[in-house]
Amino acid sequence: MAKRVAFELGGREIEPGTQATVNLPVSVMPDHTPVHLSVEVIHGKRKGPVVFVSAAIHGDEVMGVEIARRLLGSVSPDKLRGTLMVVPIVNTLGFLNRSRYSPDRRDLNRSFPGTKGGSLASRLAHRFMHEIVARSDVGIDLHSAAVHRTNLPQMRVSPDTARPLQLSKAFGAPVVLISPLREGSLRAEAREMGVDVLLYEAGEGLRFDEMAARTGVAGILRVLHALEMVSARGIPKLKADPLVCKESAWVRAPAGGLLRVQKGEGSLVEEGERLGTISDPFGETEWVVTSPSNGIIVGRAVLPVVNEGDALFHIAEITALEDAEDRVDQLQTQLAQSPLFDEDEII
Repeated sequence: MAKRVAFELGGREIEPGTQATVNLPVSVMPDHTPVHLSVEVIHGKRKGPVVFVSAAIHGDEVMGVEIARRLLGSVSPDKLRGTLMVVPIVNTLGFLNRSRYSPDRRDLNRSFPGTKGGSLASRLAHRFMHEIVARSDVGIDLHSAAVHRTNLPQMRVSPDTARPLQLSKAFGAPVVLISPLREGSLRAEAREMGVDVLLYEAGEGLRFDEMAARTGVAGILRVLHALEMVSARGIPKLKADPLVCKESAWVRAPAGGLLRVQKGEGSLVEEGERLGTISDPFGETEWVVTSPSNGIIVGRAVLPVVNEGDALFHIAEITALEDAEDRVDQLQTQLAQSPLFDEDEII
């Protein structure tokens, strides 16, 4: 039986059964401080797929960084089959600036596949595609809602993709949302390279959310188990299948004012049901915000001060609410009871 070879990245060789941090040069700041794309490579003793986990492509999405940190304390190179590459912070400069965007004001997740001689975001996207994505079989990309919004833990998959849908169901977030690919996104450009990327959305920018963190870590471990990279020991089993929703829409503010929320993320709602109420500061006029369809709230605004046209509630459509109710209850209970994977519990 041939010996498993070392994994090479950025001029470093990681031997089987070991792990190492590899710093890939990206740029140099104006004060001469070097900027790296730092990757933790866990190279298992036995053969298996190559999977990457990435976070903070948007610099303000700190939730994914915490999930990556906990994940690294939950996987042992001695017991891993295949290779796991974890990139806790992709957009380093955006992260340092607490900004969604790169210093060149570009959205990194609209800059893929990038070019070697392009803008700063384009160069980083190019490096990530060629050093990380091109080496992988599957990727898991971690995101949070945009500023002043929050998301229910959910998976996003593109239409007509069987394996990503299967793996997203195995992940175990309450909702799997069928979402079209966007030009320039990591998910779209990775698919062009033949690499399936799962997208996990949960929580709020610049904020931690314990339920979102636990769901993310347990979900990644379930995907690794589905790929036969880790054993099932210690990974909580799913109590119900996630809800797969094919359509979703944002409900927008009919007027500016102060929003009082009656339904939060994860709530099942019927068509015409009240989601919230907007009032003017004097309390003389009120506008009722209602659901346009039967569904589940997968995202919402968190600021009470809203302008006319602001996106308030993200509703994923569900046709059979009765069937969904028990499943949502089981999934929400499971999320609350998910164990806290951390450095003291190695799988």
